[in-house]
Amino acid sequence: MFVIIGIIVVFGAVVGGYLMEKGNMAVLVQPAELVIIGGAALGTLLIGNPINVVKGIIGGLGGVFGSSKFGKARYTEALTMLYKILSKARKEGDLSIEGDIEKPEESTIFKEYPSFLKDHHIRDFVCDTLRMMITGGVEPFDVDQMMELDMDVHHHDVSLPIAALSTMADALPGLGIVAAVLGVVITMGSLGGPPEEIGKHVAAALVGTFLGILLCYGLVGPMGAKMTKTADEERCFQHVLRVLLIAYMKGNPPILAVEVARRAVPVHDRPTFVELEAACRGGGAAAAATQAAA
Repeated sequence: MFVIIGIIVVFGAVVGGYLMEKGNMAVLVQPAELVIIGGAALGTLLIGNPINVVKGIIGGLGGVFGSSKFGKARYTEALTMLYKILSKARKEGDLSIEGDIEKPEESTIFKEYPSFLKDHHIRDFVCDTLRMMITGGVEPFDVDQMMELDMDVHHHDVSLPIAALSTMADALPGLGIVAAVLGVVITMGSLGGPPEEIGKHVAAALVGTFLGILLCYGLVGPMGAKMTKTADEERCFQHVLRVLLIAYMKGNPPILAVEVARRAVPVHDRPTFVELEAACRGGGAAAAATQAAA
């Protein structure tokens, strides 16, 4: 929602200021300039990146316009879910959760958390780690190293589309100059013609530079920045899960491991001790909300 508002503010302020100075909107409508800049930008994107990165950009841009997936409710849900699965392992033995790990979509515990099952990377990240835990003979330090490696590889993969989009954004002002130069070439070819015709060509050339700069700093660049923040939020979420699982593997009871992980949650998304305890002990977010209201 804020992204849409931001785009409206950017273009509204630019167009509004232009109209305040008695500018003619018809002059800014230059489809040919958009074709040159947009087509060349898309071409540079396709030249410099494999298809998986292009798909990642498309998927990432779709997420730009949505709200964050990793808010307070998601953290509370994940910590509560891990409390349940680890409590089962502690009470009934590690092998009791083998079925939950091998077929998470059929697990009675995991079925309560559809957002966890839907997020395939987070699901595999947790289940693969729990699989190592119940296998035995693997030190917490080694598991921690494997989790960190998994996080680094995933973050690198997620960062590739962001880097590609940022590169395209950086190219837009230059492509705007290309459009402007072509406009100057057309202007030079029309010398000797009517002054108003020459003026239109000069205006079109300047609009090309204007569009390249505006799209770079007012649209594509900020979208790349938003995608970067989304990737950082996912890495932070993984880090919290990593802290919880390692704390449990070091011998802490589930409720203490959950509290250790709660301290790793970003402050603006962190549930309170009372809220999280209510969710774990009471069985869900509804109990946490009731406890917090009290």
